[in-house]
Amino acid sequence: MTDHENQPDQQQAERDKAEQAEQAALERRANKLFSGRVDFLLSAPQLKFLPEPTVPEIAFAGRSNVGKSSLLNALTGRKAIARASVTPGRTQELNFFEVGAPTLFRLVDMPGYGFAKAPVKVVEKWKSLVKTYLRGRQVLVRNLVLVDSRHGLKDVDRDMMKMLDEAAVGYRIVLTKADKIKASELAKTVAAVEAEAKKHVAAYPEIHVTSAEKGMGIPELRAAVLRDTGV
Repeated sequence: MTDHENQPDQQQAERDKAEQAEQAALERRANKLFSGRVDFLLSAPQLKFLPEPTVPEIAFAGRSNVGKSSLLNALTGRKAIARASVTPGRTQELNFFEVGAPTLFRLVDMPGYGFAKAPVKVVEKWKSLVKTYLRGRQVLVRNLVLVDSRHGLKDVDRDMMKMLDEAAVGYRIVLTKADKIKASELAKTVAAVEAEAKKHVAAYPEIHVTSAEKGMGIPELRAAVLRDTGV
């Protein structure tokens, strides 16, 4: 093969190297930022209690007991900034956390969905709160849809994805508890979720695989959050 024929391969290798260096730098910056100020701001049971829309917001959605609180704790490097609970559906409000000093962006813990024991009226109230927030919050730049690696996408997850598609809110799918499943089963779940994500207009094709307990995928997710906020 001539030098001329080798050139495209060399150029691709250089691009890959540059992308890797950029990703590594972003992860370092994200880790440093999340190791700094991260404070709980407020809980909003209704839209009138929302904070002023002054900085970008990243919202977290997921079925009850998907590991949302644990992932928020891992992402922020805290032990209990988000209350982990064995009782599904404990988070009934929009909980806001501020990152950076001064505040650069906010993380928003949304009410869990898919719980069977909550009264219908309560479920409808939560749905209304979430749907209205998604449609009307101009500073909401990205949503993270958390999916349990052991179970893959459920109908309630698909309902949330459809809601986000309709609200035109771009979202990333984050697989949680990846350490609780065999590598071969995890690969099948990732492939199935990727295939389904391609059918949704607002879904990112890239699937994030994480374990809050083992720290798997946390630096990459921090970097993705930083990239999405644009700070």
